[in-house]
Amino acid sequence: MTHPDSEVVVPSDDRPVVLRGGTVLTMDDAHTVLTDADVLVVGDRIAAVGPSLEVPPGTVEVDARGGIVMPGMIDTHRHMWQTAMRGYGADWTLTQYFVWYYLEHGRVFRPEDVHAGNLLSAWDALEAGVTTTVDWSHGLQTVDHAEAAADALLAVPGRFVLAYGNIQAGPWEWATDPAVRAFLQRRRDEGRLGLQLAFDVTGDPAFPEKAAFEAARELGLPVTTHAGVWGATNDDGLRLMHEHGFMTPDTVYVHAATLSTDSYHRIAATGGSISVSTESEQSAGQGYPPTWQVRRHDIPVSLSMDTSVWWSSDLFSAMRTTLGADRSREHLEAHAKGDTVTHVHLRAEQVVDWATRGGARALGREDLGSLEPGKKADVVLIKNDRSPVSFPLLNPYGHVAFQAQRGDVHTVLVDGRVVKSEHRLVGVDLAAVRRTVDATVEHLRATLGEETWAAGMNPDSPDDELLDNPYTYTDYKSASTHGARGSVFGDDAVTG
Repeated sequence: MTHPDSEVVVPSDDRPVVLRGGTVLTMDDAHTVLTDADVLVVGDRIAAVGPSLEVPPGTVEVDARGGIVMPGMIDTHRHMWQTAMRGYGADWTLTQYFVWYYLEHGRVFRPEDVHAGNLLSAWDALEAGVTTTVDWSHGLQTVDHAEAAADALLAVPGRFVLAYGNIQAGPWEWATDPAVRAFLQRRRDEGRLGLQLAFDVTGDPAFPEKAAFEAARELGLPVTTHAGVWGATNDDGLRLMHEHGFMTPDTVYVHAATLSTDSYHRIAATGGSISVSTESEQSAGQGYPPTWQVRRHDIPVSLSMDTSVWWSSDLFSAMRTTLGADRSREHLEAHAKGDTVTHVHLRAEQVVDWATRGGARALGREDLGSLEPGKKADVVLIKNDRSPVSFPLLNPYGHVAFQAQRGDVHTVLVDGRVVKSEHRLVGVDLAAVRRTVDATVEHLRATLGEETWAAGMNPDSPDDELLDNPYTYTDYKSASTHGARGSVFGDDAVTG
């Protein structure tokens, strides 16, 4: 049923917007839930939250009755440049991912291919209610690739962070390249994109990554790094970072799934956060999702989806798989001891927090992640009157985490601008996006050849020592990244 005063809002419409009569998950400090409440957006800010709000003349009304109004979701780790290969590696392990992108074919991506992936991924995120995405862009072989990545993000009315990386060269090389530094300085001065540096630390005792950390510090940029990844990174890298003073509150550690208690202590002590990619960790093999470990050490958490080579950009999926993985581990450990879990430790409310406020905290954006007056107006309405799954609405956190899906996202605002209305993206030419992506797929298939393209969906490893070092830019090798674990769930695994 449509509210009689409801109307479709277009992006150029700068009138205030009020979402009327919904169940509002404010995600404020108290996690206040309001029923039959309104959210008023004026300009790029949330002006008021509460029942029966008085609104300025000319305010556009969106009927939120029967729906859930929540902050826009935030994905803190996504390789957006790979989205033009959506689903190609559905059956890959992490080792096969390394083979395809790191060792063999990542170099064939042109700037226009990075642009195509980013463009598709950016619209994909908005359609799913993800209003902020960190583009963990480790395919930037040249500054031209970086320009293409940034231009694609800026062409879409979402909120994005470009995490600059290059898996084809050592971070100590590209991070200190004057052309890269000039790009980062210029893009930061423009102020339209968030920026990070994205690189991994191999654990090489010489610590060649030190120069990249120094470059990040000089530029005033946070670092995001894949830490605790089976067969790639381990505790040695974090120890080196800590000993040299590079573990900081704005550092985001992606996966952190195969670390020791000592490493979790270092992260907790220095105030960093962990981006958990549960679907990726479970399926690809980075390690068991470490949600119980981060709770034990009170480490801030955000959620991420990794890459559409395997998975979607749908954080609903991230929330439900994170709950499933944590609860499965808890039950399995209890049963191994002849015990029974009577109350689960990870609740739906917590993963909704991780998908919203957790991401905001990880990015240092306290103006995002909650619906409070004065905060940036990144808002999502989940409502689908055409679906029997939309009612009854009894537990709103449980509904978001276990019942809702991207097709239920009715309205999305970013910075106060409506980018999805009545279940449809606004201001997008999907036919043009499709043509761009099709051109990239055609290029990849032609460059690789049909036989190689087909074989790539289940590639063999050309190097038995790949697990000792998947990074092509260094000769350092260490089998310690895949040593035996303390238990099936790693060091000091305990229930709770």
